[in-house]
Amino acid sequence: MNQVPDPRPTYERAADQMTALIASVRPELLDAPTPCEEFTIRDLLDHVVATTQGFARIGEDGRVTEGVFEQPLQVPDDGWAEAYAKARDGLVAAWLDDARLETRYAMGWADLSGREVLAAATMDAVAHGWDLARALGRGEGLDEELGEYALAVARRMAPGDQRGEGVPFGPVLTAPDGADAYGRLAAWLGRPADWTPEGRVVA
Repeated sequence: MNQVPDPRPTYERAADQMTALIASVRPELLDAPTPCEEFTIRDLLDHVVATTQGFARIGEDGRVTEGVFEQPLQVPDDGWAEAYAKARDGLVAAWLDDARLETRYAMGWADLSGREVLAAATMDAVAHGWDLARALGRGEGLDEELGEYALAVARRMAPGDQRGEGVPFGPVLTAPDGADAYGRLAAWLGRPADWTPEGRVVA
């Protein structure tokens, strides 16, 4: 983990993917379910924007404060693309200084370098990109290299034997045979890899 490559270009790719997905969400879909059992699409977008803002604040302040990922949002139904774009721009700007990548951050569950923090931000964006794509009924078209990257980060930062109270992931599930990187990532993070809004596998 000490030699984590600069994650900023990969984050930009993950954010591009998320941007395209959010742009395709129509207001009438906001109350639809997602693979995150407690989240509707609106809840998921709220979480994605708030988390992105939180990673930006860590880069800006150089410290991790309580509730940094849990700021209340008031976003109109047609404002999610703009809200995410603003949060994303803030994150990118906050981490422009290379020195931030070498700073250590006490994240609560681990002491991480800035490189590792941004790798976690990238994994979060990729994983929730899959959540949103599935909620929208999509089974293909996601960046497979991003899925492999996020899966590797998740396996390092969210070990399967460290789940339970205070950990934002459920028990590791078994991915179906032949599952792509996103399916394996979903299963590792505790989501059913074959989830669809109707309970059917997406073609």
